[in-house]
Amino acid sequence: MKELIACCGLDCGQCEARLATVANDQTMREMVAEKWRTLYNAPGITADSINCTGCRMAGAKFAHCETTCEIRKCVKTKGYDSCADCPEMELCKIVGEIFSIILEAKNNLIQLRN
Repeated sequence: MKELIACCGLDCGQCEARLATVANDQTMREMVAEKWRTLYNAPGITADSINCTGCRMAGAKFAHCETTCEIRKCVKTKGYDSCADCPEMELCKIVGEIFSIILEAKNNLIQLRN
């Protein structure tokens, strides 16, 4: 589903937080929270914060996605659905950080354009 591609091109359909939310699986939320606390050095991530339906889907959002994600803020400010709508996507330094780590994100956005 195209709606499961985040503003930045990441695939929310594969996101552990979304999978735990959709399954309403508290054990999975606890495992994701523990993993993300360590991976992102973010002690404030709790099982209760692992609640997200996807960046561009209606419903709950993970705190970072909702309030601090600079990419999502930019997309919303410009009135776009995703970075795929932006003519500056290829040269953007903000989303370029994601592209440098996860090439699939850029490919997902290119597919959204088509």
